[in-house]
Amino acid sequence: MANNINENCKTTGLVIPSINRNSCEAKGECVSICPYNVFELIPLKDEDKKNMSLVGKLKARAHGGKQAYVIDPALCHSCGDCVKACPEKAITLISIK
Repeated sequence: MANNINENCKTTGLVIPSINRNSCEAKGECVSICPYNVFELIPLKDEDKKNMSLVGKLKARAHGGKQAYVIDPALCHSCGDCVKACPEKAITLISIK
């Protein structure tokens, strides 16, 4: 968990994080940067594997078969720190308004 909470992390319910399964390499920066525990690294779900490209599947396998998952999107405070922290640019914030 991050030590400092970004002052922009104030509002919940405006956006939800979305993770591109073909890009995520399970490096965990999103997990460590988010002070609200929105993300977790867990084994890739079978239903997600089915929709991935061959390159995405190979990358996932090379990185231990785990990826970042949004555990509770309602916890997201819309700050975007996870987007900035992801080295693969696999995270986007989607407006739910």
